[in-house]
Amino acid sequence: MTKRWTPDSWRNKPALHMPADYPDASELVRVEDELRAMPPLVFAGEARRLTNHLAQVEAGNAFLLQGGDCAESFKEFSTDNIRDTFRLILQMAVVLTFAGRKPVVKVGRIAGQFAKPRSSPVEEIGGVELPSYRGDIINGMAFTPEERVPDPQRLMKAYHQSAATLNLLRAFAGGGYADLYNIHRWTLGFADHGAGAAYRELAEKITEALAFMEAVGVTPETHPDLSRVEVFTSHEALLLNLESALTRLDGNTGEWFDTSAHMLWIGERTRQLDGAHIEFMKGISNPIGVKCGPTMTPDDILPLIDALNPNNIPGRLTLIGRFGHDKVGDRLPALMRAVKAEGKRVIWSIDPMHGNTLKAANGYKTRPFDRVMGEVRSFIDVAEAEGVHPGGVHLEMTGQNVTECLGGAQPVTEDDLSSRYHTHCDPRLNADQALELAFLVAERLKAGRQAQSKAA
Repeated sequence: MTKRWTPDSWRNKPALHMPADYPDASELVRVEDELRAMPPLVFAGEARRLTNHLAQVEAGNAFLLQGGDCAESFKEFSTDNIRDTFRLILQMAVVLTFAGRKPVVKVGRIAGQFAKPRSSPVEEIGGVELPSYRGDIINGMAFTPEERVPDPQRLMKAYHQSAATLNLLRAFAGGGYADLYNIHRWTLGFADHGAGAAYRELAEKITEALAFMEAVGVTPETHPDLSRVEVFTSHEALLLNLESALTRLDGNTGEWFDTSAHMLWIGERTRQLDGAHIEFMKGISNPIGVKCGPTMTPDDILPLIDALNPNNIPGRLTLIGRFGHDKVGDRLPALMRAVKAEGKRVIWSIDPMHGNTLKAANGYKTRPFDRVMGEVRSFIDVAEAEGVHPGGVHLEMTGQNVTECLGGAQPVTEDDLSSRYHTHCDPRLNADQALELAFLVAERLKAGRQAQSKAA
């Protein structure tokens, strides 16, 4: 952080992918002032605790699971949807912990993931051109002139929905729903074959282990962590006016924290070294991430690391690859090699979603599950070859039974896409597909652990 940094110093830099066409600028300023007066959504101590957990990931002693909606919406907001995503994160974490024998740091793309950068500022349907939909926090999804006008009041609605989501997540995490003794209840909705059957088998093993532990006196009463979990929140820091309005000074340490989420990340489209997004993220003390795409080179990545983590703090910075299944093997090794050679303390994670998007013959945007799995496999292969800990996965997924990504153990075909295609932006893995991916990662982590044991 430079001496001149303030929560609003980003305004002196070029800010890409932020709406500049609000019809009433004074109304936008009024809403930003209102947000500055609102209570924080998260607290500095929680963000510090996440940094400490992520430091364990960086050291190779834990694994980062980050996942949730591509873009939260006002229409799909419900207790059931939040519960289902929370439950899926728990299920995947159990699979990864059991196989990898390492704790899993659970971070949701939730309670703030509303805005989306778009490749084009306009959209055309049937010869009619309108501004692109940019997430419910900016404008509406319906293809009408009225809906596509940016509305500052949507910022306030997103804030209140995020607050309600966080309240519910905290209740689920600490109120008994996350109790490992309820693990069989988490299997509801899964099929009796594929990943669902494997999960039920794993649940039986965990139940047997819990029964043994109870017999020797290890119970939720003596060890409360058996009945509660920590789940942190994250989103892309795209709308800097929102982020800066929710940035607060911690009086105990003199550090600034963005209290909109525990963790923020910078997208592939907004990682310009001299841009507003890098400027803003320099000054906050939250753990942060940077998306790294196929065009990134060692000459790009090293200055970014120096700018965002100049003190080389473990757990501060996560590099999230998003290359595509056919590019990750070619582009990732040089990046990992350069970062390792410079002694940079970073976490390497993989986003296997964004580089594997295509348009199906029937016009639906989709992602083939085999390509998603392929990128994860290649990521782990490259990390192991370079002597780097494959630290995490970053997924767009939902606990709902959607049909948005092709393939999986219960295969979704192109003809199926139209039946339950509910996303407001990009296609998400459904619960079965996400759990299947968790088993793949778990098997690879287990194999890596066994290989290390033999080498020792």
